[in-house]
Amino acid sequence: MLRTPSGGAGSGTTAADNELMSIGTVLNVLREEFPEVTISKIRFLESEGLVEPRRTPSGYRTFSAEDVERLGRVLRMQRDHSLPLKVIREYLDAAERGEAVQLPVLGRQRDGEPVPPPSEAPPGARIGRAELLAAAEIEERELAEWESYGLLTPMEDGAYDAEAVTVASLGRARGGFGIEPRHLRLMKAAADREAGLVEQVVAPLRRHRNPQTRAHAEARAKELAALTLKLHAALVRSALGVRLP
Repeated sequence: MLRTPSGGAGSGTTAADNELMSIGTVLNVLREEFPEVTISKIRFLESEGLVEPRRTPSGYRTFSAEDVERLGRVLRMQRDHSLPLKVIREYLDAAERGEAVQLPVLGRQRDGEPVPPPSEAPPGARIGRAELLAAAEIEERELAEWESYGLLTPMEDGAYDAEAVTVASLGRARGGFGIEPRHLRLMKAAADREAGLVEQVVAPLRRHRNPQTRAHAEARAKELAALTLKLHAALVRSALGVRLP
């Protein structure tokens, strides 16, 4: 719920309209959760019929608390669900009429394909060294070799993150084709660069004081990671001239 200032009258309001807000005041309220919103964005949403502010005799826009809350819902649905404005407008209008409507499914779609589901492992999941060896079906010497090339790195307490099993298992499978850990150093370096690029994009959101914005940073990082994986796969297929199932 967005918090709107009491009596937030700005330029263009009158004493009779002291419960209405100028567009500048609305901008300040929305930026608590949506730091990238602009006045132009608010005007665009108005032109698309997402909000209908009142006008003073001088032509200034004035917004009620309900208008600001609706704008917040629009921006939230764009951010979290990546829905077209037409769909958002229809959804909100139906909800305001009291109709039973289902919240759109979270996750952006491109070309009709859903974003790959997140890993089943919970955030921060860890696995011990013995468990990793058993799960990936590798021996101690193989794990030590992977570590020597920086392909797997234990944490301070000696445990590994959940992705370590996937990395080790795929590495073992590639070994059957004569590809050794030393051959994968360039791939690891490329992955680190890609991760750095994603971090650069989401870092400003992670530093924001609003917890919802910080949570959005994590969702954005997952989405970018999924897109990076799809792009990498497409580039490899293109380079090899093959189509994979």
